[in-house]
Amino acid sequence: MKKWFSLIFIFSFALVLAACGTANNENEGAEGNGDANNDAAEEETTTLVVGASNVPHAVILEKAKPLLEAKGIELQIEEYTDYIFPNQDLDNETLDANYFQHIPYLEAQIAEHGYDFVNAGGIHIEPIGVYSKKYDSLEDLPDGAVIIMSNSIPDHGRILTMLENEGLIKLDENVEKTAAEVKDIVENPKNLQFEYDYEAALLPQLYEEGEGDAILINSNYAIDNGLNPVEDAIALENSESPYVNVIAVRSGDEDSEAIQTLIEVLRSEEIQNFILEEYGGAVVPVSGE
Repeated sequence: MKKWFSLIFIFSFALVLAACGTANNENEGAEGNGDANNDAAEEETTTLVVGASNVPHAVILEKAKPLLEAKGIELQIEEYTDYIFPNQDLDNETLDANYFQHIPYLEAQIAEHGYDFVNAGGIHIEPIGVYSKKYDSLEDLPDGAVIIMSNSIPDHGRILTMLENEGLIKLDENVEKTAAEVKDIVENPKNLQFEYDYEAALLPQLYEEGEGDAILINSNYAIDNGLNPVEDAIALENSESPYVNVIAVRSGDEDSEAIQTLIEVLRSEEIQNFILEEYGGAVVPVSGE
């Protein structure tokens, strides 16, 4: 009897061990499948690294982050305070795209450095403004007034065209407006003196220090330094400006699903309304290229 009891006990214990082994194998298999599913989920998420100026570009991208995340894109924003490194880093593939420059600047950079970049789509316009600590309007500028603008040559045509539209100067009709330079001024009734030896990022500081009689500052730098272009500028470029800020990418990447999704989100009604509400006209969204 004892012998049979021992055999039954041993047999039962063996069955328990076998059952435990099966359960463990099933659990391990389930865990393995869970890992596989996690890996698959991670593979479905695309990381997109975009370089941007602090304001308004990085702010707009930050607002777009959750919208992109819902579409399977993890947006990584790299912030820049200059106009040189974002294109260098796009070229060396540190970035997947950048968002800081308008079309004439992009074209000038491509021509100068041989970058193989393309415009993937326009997002907004930043009207350039005229600021002065000394005068309340352009009409008040005296004879020989010193006008300060950045050393970014692609912006000179934009600035000079604006001043021409305001009646201060006249440009050579044979020169393309976007390519105009100071030497192309053919009429200058107030004998305005132009200085353009400064980086664009330094112009708000010069304005605060009272340098020159008037300074033309890009809206991104104005906003980043606490200026409100709509309220503080004595003149502001109108929203018809062709200087739309774009998403720039390496040639061939413009049709990628991630880049197309980025453009779609940045042009969405939610982001466009955010731009209008956040900047009150100092930044104007666009819906086309």
